[in-house]
Amino acid sequence: MREADRRTALGSVWLRDEPEPTRNRLSRDDIVAAAIRVLDRDGLDAFSMRVMAAELGTAATSALYWRIATKDDLLELIVDAVLADALVETDGDWRDQVTDVLMAAYQALWEHPWAAQLLPSHAGLGPNYQALTDRVQSILAAAGFKGMHLDSAVSAVIHYLIGSAVADSAWLAVVRRSGLNELRWASKSADRMGVDAAHLAAYLSRESTAGPEARFASGLRVILVGLRPRQIF
Repeated sequence: MREADRRTALGSVWLRDEPEPTRNRLSRDDIVAAAIRVLDRDGLDAFSMRVMAAELGTAATSALYWRIATKDDLLELIVDAVLADALVETDGDWRDQVTDVLMAAYQALWEHPWAAQLLPSHAGLGPNYQALTDRVQSILAAAGFKGMHLDSAVSAVIHYLIGSAVADSAWLAVVRRSGLNELRWASKSADRMGVDAAHLAAYLSRESTAGPEARFASGLRVILVGLRPRQIF
């Protein structure tokens, strides 16, 4: 197998060995941290390996491509890095514990909305994503969920997290592309959408009791209230 093919085999950075260290001190973690900084500043549309090379400096360009072979590899790494903030300590009953974990994950994705845009194509195999799923599974298993019912319950809450984060980041992306803040965008867009401007502004505002974070918490509670431990194999 050619070296170029070996470094991109199996379609995911998480299914391949990390390259051996070089004399350049730039680590994979350094590159991931720089990529998050660039994405927070410039957004996903402007992101490229060329931009990353410029951010890191010409002396580090060769280390970038040795450490991380492709843009897709880098995107996988940074999405998983963002999800590290979801690995929080929890207490209370099982519903409270699942809520704490999922709210932490949602908030991390809200802080980095480009990460939510990448979830459908660049998440699932990383250690933090797996740890998040395992954490939810262990909470539900301790509560008495078993077998296929356990698997279905885990899927229900994780898929709700991903779907909500993707949908809410899509709204935010539209507003940001307009160059307007949420209130001005809502006032200019509401008539075209056939909705009330105040309601649209509240729907978009994180601080609003009708906003995305409040809606996510409310919807999660609906799902968790509907779940009951039972034994199905």
